[in-house]
Amino acid sequence: MDGIVTAVSRCATHTFSKPNADCIRLLAGLGVEGDAHLGETVQHRSRVAKDPTQPNLRQVHLIHAELHEELQAAGFAVAAGQMGENITTRGVDLLGLPVGARLHLGETAVVEVTGLRNPCTQLNDLLPGLMAAVLDRDSMGNLIRKAGIMGIVITGGEVRPGDAIRVDLPPVPHRPLDRV
Repeated sequence: MDGIVTAVSRCATHTFSKPNADCIRLLAGLGVEGDAHLGETVQHRSRVAKDPTQPNLRQVHLIHAELHEELQAAGFAVAAGQMGENITTRGVDLLGLPVGARLHLGETAVVEVTGLRNPCTQLNDLLPGLMAAVLDRDSMGNLIRKAGIMGIVITGGEVRPGDAIRVDLPPVPHRPLDRV
Protein backbone atom coordinates (compact mmCIF):
# COMPACT_ATOMS: atom_id res chain seq x y z
CA MET A 1 0.00 0.00 0.00
CA ASP A 2 1.31 3.40 -0.97
CA GLY A 3 -1.44 5.47 0.61
CA ILE A 4 -5.03 5.61 1.76
CA VAL A 5 -8.28 7.28 0.71
CA THR A 6 -9.41 9.61 3.49
CA ALA A 7 -12.61 10.98 1.89
CA VAL A 8 -14.71 10.72 -1.25
CA SER A 9 -17.00 13.44 -2.60
CA ARG A 10 -19.35 14.13 -5.49
CA CYS A 11 -21.95 16.67 -6.57
CA ALA A 12 -24.47 16.38 -9.40
CA THR A 13 -24.49 20.13 -10.03
CA HIS A 14 -21.70 22.52 -10.99
CA THR A 15 -21.05 23.84 -7.52
CA PHE A 16 -17.51 24.44 -6.36
CA SER A 17 -17.49 22.31 -3.21
CA LYS A 18 -18.61 18.69 -3.19
CA PRO A 19 -20.28 17.02 -0.20
CA ASN A 20 -18.57 13.97 1.26
CA ALA A 21 -20.09 10.56 0.60
CA ASP A 22 -19.73 7.12 2.15
CA CYS A 23 -18.81 5.71 -1.26
CA ILE A 24 -18.40 6.84 -4.86
CA ARG A 25 -18.55 4.68 -7.96
CA LEU A 26 -16.01 5.31 -10.71
CA LEU A 27 -17.18 4.49 -14.23
CA ALA A 28 -14.56 3.55 -16.83
CA GLY A 29 -14.02 6.28 -19.41
CA LEU A 30 -16.53 8.60 -17.73
CA GLY A 31 -15.61 9.59 -14.16
CA VAL A 32 -17.57 9.67 -10.92
CA GLU A 33 -21.17 8.44 -11.14
CA GLY A 34 -23.53 11.23 -10.11
CA ASP A 35 -20.91 13.97 -10.44
CA ALA A 36 -21.34 17.02 -12.69
CA HIS A 37 -17.99 16.34 -14.36
CA LEU A 38 -18.96 12.84 -15.54
CA GLY A 39 -18.49 12.32 -19.26
CA GLU A 40 -16.22 11.28 -22.13
CA THR A 41 -15.91 14.89 -23.27
CA VAL A 42 -14.92 17.88 -21.17
CA GLN A 43 -17.52 18.94 -18.59
CA HIS A 44 -15.86 21.92 -16.90
CA ARG A 45 -17.90 24.94 -18.01
CA SER A 46 -14.94 27.10 -19.08
CA ARG A 47 -13.59 24.28 -21.24
CA VAL A 48 -16.98 23.43 -22.72
CA ALA A 49 -17.28 27.07 -23.82
CA LYS A 50 -13.96 26.80 -25.72
CA ASP A 51 -14.46 23.37 -27.32
CA PRO A 52 -17.11 20.91 -26.06
CA THR A 53 -15.61 18.06 -28.12
CA GLN A 54 -12.32 17.92 -26.14
CA PRO A 55 -11.72 14.61 -24.35
CA ASN A 56 -12.41 14.82 -20.62
CA LEU A 57 -8.97 14.52 -19.02
CA ARG A 58 -10.47 15.85 -15.76
CA GLN A 59 -12.90 13.04 -14.86
CA VAL A 60 -11.58 12.66 -11.32
CA HIS A 61 -9.99 15.33 -9.11
CA LEU A 62 -7.70 14.17 -6.29
CA ILE A 63 -6.20 16.27 -3.48
CA HIS A 64 -3.79 15.11 -0.80
CA ALA A 65 -4.98 15.57 2.81
CA GLU A 66 -1.52 16.93 3.57
CA LEU A 67 -2.46 20.04 1.54
CA HIS A 68 -5.52 20.56 3.73
CA GLU A 69 -3.26 20.39 6.79
CA GLU A 70 -0.80 22.86 5.25
CA LEU A 71 -3.65 25.26 4.48
CA GLN A 72 -5.16 24.83 7.95
CA ALA A 73 -1.77 25.69 9.50
CA ALA A 74 -1.80 28.87 7.38
CA GLY A 75 -5.22 29.82 8.78
CA PHE A 76 -7.55 28.44 6.10
CA ALA A 77 -10.41 26.30 7.42
CA VAL A 78 -10.65 23.75 4.60
CA ALA A 79 -11.95 20.22 4.69
CA ALA A 80 -12.22 17.31 2.26
CA GLY A 81 -14.43 18.09 -0.74
CA GLN A 82 -14.50 21.84 -0.21
CA MET A 83 -11.94 22.51 -2.95
CA GLY A 84 -13.94 20.43 -5.43
CA GLU A 85 -12.04 17.17 -5.20
CA ASN A 86 -13.64 13.76 -5.61
CA ILE A 87 -10.99 11.80 -3.73
CA THR A 88 -8.87 12.95 -0.81
CA THR A 89 -5.71 10.91 -0.23
CA ARG A 90 -2.99 10.52 2.38
CA GLY A 91 0.49 9.15 1.96
CA VAL A 92 0.85 9.57 -1.81
CA ASP A 93 2.93 12.40 -3.29
CA LEU A 94 0.27 13.24 -5.86
CA LEU A 95 2.09 16.30 -7.20
CA GLY A 96 5.26 14.27 -7.73
CA LEU A 97 3.59 11.62 -9.89
CA PRO A 98 4.32 11.53 -13.63
CA VAL A 99 1.70 11.66 -16.37
CA GLY A 100 0.34 8.15 -16.88
CA ALA A 101 0.82 6.95 -13.29
CA ARG A 102 -2.01 4.65 -12.30
CA LEU A 103 -3.67 4.79 -8.92
CA HIS A 104 -5.33 1.56 -7.84
CA LEU A 105 -8.10 2.57 -5.44
CA GLY A 106 -9.92 0.03 -3.33
CA GLU A 107 -10.58 -3.39 -4.81
CA THR A 108 -10.95 -2.63 -8.53
CA ALA A 109 -10.89 1.06 -9.47
CA VAL A 110 -7.94 2.43 -11.46
CA VAL A 111 -7.40 6.13 -12.24
CA GLU A 112 -4.70 7.25 -14.68
CA VAL A 113 -3.12 10.60 -13.85
CA THR A 114 -3.47 13.16 -16.67
CA GLY A 115 -2.10 16.33 -15.06
CA LEU A 116 -2.34 19.07 -12.49
CA ARG A 117 -5.46 20.91 -11.52
CA ASN A 118 -5.03 24.54 -12.47
CA PRO A 119 -6.40 26.49 -9.51
CA CYS A 120 -8.98 29.15 -10.34
CA THR A 121 -10.32 32.25 -8.65
CA GLN A 122 -13.33 30.29 -7.35
CA LEU A 123 -10.97 29.26 -4.54
CA ASN A 124 -11.10 32.87 -3.34
CA ASP A 125 -14.91 32.69 -3.27
CA LEU A 126 -14.56 29.79 -0.83
CA LEU A 127 -11.96 31.57 1.31
CA PRO A 128 -10.29 34.90 0.43
CA GLY A 129 -6.60 34.37 -0.37
CA LEU A 130 -6.94 30.61 -0.88
CA MET A 131 -5.87 30.70 -4.53
CA ALA A 132 -2.55 32.33 -3.65
CA ALA A 133 -2.10 29.77 -0.87
CA VAL A 134 -2.24 26.86 -3.34
CA LEU A 135 0.36 28.44 -5.60
CA ASP A 136 4.08 28.58 -4.85
CA ARG A 137 7.41 29.09 -6.57
CA ASP A 138 10.38 26.73 -6.69
CA SER A 139 14.00 27.86 -6.28
CA MET A 140 14.13 28.72 -10.01
CA GLY A 141 10.99 30.87 -9.79
CA ASN A 142 8.78 28.35 -11.61
CA LEU A 143 5.12 28.23 -10.62
CA ILE A 144 4.05 25.27 -8.49
CA ARG A 145 0.37 24.35 -8.54
CA LYS A 146 -0.58 22.53 -5.33
CA ALA A 147 -4.37 22.20 -5.81
CA GLY A 148 -4.33 18.51 -6.68
CA ILE A 149 -4.25 16.35 -9.76
CA MET A 150 -6.70 15.18 -12.39
CA GLY A 151 -7.21 11.75 -13.89
CA ILE A 152 -9.34 9.52 -16.06
CA VAL A 153 -11.02 6.28 -15.00
CA ILE A 154 -9.39 3.24 -16.60
CA THR A 155 -11.24 0.60 -14.55
CA GLY A 156 -14.42 1.30 -12.66
CA GLY A 157 -15.28 0.38 -9.11
CA GLU A 158 -16.35 1.65 -5.75
CA VAL A 159 -14.05 3.84 -3.67
CA ARG A 160 -14.52 4.51 0.05
CA PRO A 161 -12.66 6.25 2.84
CA GLY A 162 -10.14 3.79 4.26
CA ASP A 163 -9.45 2.12 0.91
CA ALA A 164 -5.82 1.43 0.07
CA ILE A 165 -4.08 3.24 -2.77
CA ARG A 166 -1.38 1.52 -4.80
CA VAL A 167 0.65 3.49 -7.33
CA ASP A 168 1.99 2.00 -10.58
CA LEU A 169 4.42 4.24 -12.43
CA PRO A 170 4.56 4.24 -16.24
CA PRO A 171 7.73 3.22 -18.09
CA VAL A 172 10.57 5.74 -18.11
CA PRO A 173 11.18 8.37 -19.23
CA HIS A 174 8.55 9.96 -17.00
CA ARG A 175 6.77 13.11 -18.10
CA PRO A 176 6.24 15.62 -15.28
CA LEU A 177 2.71 16.81 -14.61
CA ASP A 178 1.46 19.96 -16.27
CA ARG A 179 -1.94 21.61 -15.98
CA VAL A 180 -4.87 19.99 -17.80
